[in-house]
Amino acid sequence: MALHRSTDAKFAEHGVTADQFVLLLALAEGQAVTQRELADRISSDPSTVRAMLVLLEKNGLVHRGSHPTDSRARTVSLTTGGKRKLRKLWKVGQPIRDEMYGAMTPDEATTLIHLLRRVASTLDYEKSFA
Repeated sequence: MALHRSTDAKFAEHGVTADQFVLLLALAEGQAVTQRELADRISSDPSTVRAMLVLLEKNGLVHRGSHPTDSRARTVSLTTGGKRKLRKLWKVGQPIRDEMYGAMTPDEATTLIHLLRRVASTLDYEKSFA
């Protein structure tokens, strides 16, 4: 929670929330994805993702388009402005990451990252059976 609050405070002056940053970061991982895939990727409710996308699209950070094979689905991708904003936000968030990692030794930080990835992978695996 403290990390989320700190990130929200830092990003507020840039017109983006911590949750929107996570969404932008997920979109930076590759090609256009459907809104449903994006919701799954960031473990968020599809209606919440849709609401964030409406705002981000209004601000020129994402593009939502029609899916090439599924008329019910919409695809989402970062715009050039979205990529620029994401790079800026990454820099703005660096002091938070520095402070967080400063409380650990390099080995502890590596272990933490490894454990968090394992937990995320396990949760993704278990979700596939839901």
